[in-house]
Amino acid sequence: MDFIQILEDYFRGEKLEAAFFIMPVGLVLIGFGIVALKAETGGFAWGVAAPCFLFGLILLITGATVAFRTNAQVEDLKQKFEQSPAAMASAELPRMEKVNRNFRMTFYAFGGIALMGLILHYLGMDWARGLGAVLILAAALGLLIDGFAERRAEPYTKALESIVKS
Repeated sequence: MDFIQILEDYFRGEKLEAAFFIMPVGLVLIGFGIVALKAETGGFAWGVAAPCFLFGLILLITGATVAFRTNAQVEDLKQKFEQSPAAMASAELPRMEKVNRNFRMTFYAFGGIALMGLILHYLGMDWARGLGAVLILAAALGLLIDGFAERRAEPYTKALESIVKS
């Protein structure tokens, strides 16, 4: 497959995931936090609402940032590729290698968040049960988001590696 096609596929997937999954899930979490406070009072409601607002805002900002920067990033990379494929790949490959290393780290971090959520949920206090459930949800969402991103990054990284080697 042509390198430009691989590059476009990678970044198209990144933009679609950001705009149509990460941002909407962020909005849903914020909405869920609002509903929790309207439907319930006390510790459980706040245990659900506070992390929903926090994670929702993080996802909304992250999704918007990625979605809106991607077109310019792709155009910049294509322009650099036209000038010198080897120079572009030599500069882009270390960034992608760092991205790929981060997947392993976030995999364990999300596992830790899920474990913390389970522990909190079973402590029995109202606020801890709400917080624990949302931490488990946030970890699952993070694993899902990174799962797609990791699979999308693999062919792009391999294509960069093949340019650098040639």
